[in-house]
Amino acid sequence: MASKLPGKELLMTNYCAFSKDYKCIKWADYELTCHELEEADELCHGNWIEIQHLQNYIEQLQALLTEYEIEIPPEY
Repeated sequence: MASKLPGKELLMTNYCAFSKDYKCIKWADYELTCHELEEADELCHGNWIEIQHLQNYIEQLQALLTEYEIEIPPEY
């Protein structure tokens, strides 16, 4: 798998010529980090959907309170 930076290409593979079993000891860290970033992305997306849902809910409640001339308490 190759990563790109502007003007550079970084190669990240599981091969290491300097290891007895030719396995890169940083590869496990790389794979774990990729997995954690995917999880974080999924959690952020889920949280954003929940925030939008709650914002819509609040807007509907505020509209009802305003319609029935009920004072909306100030935010604290």
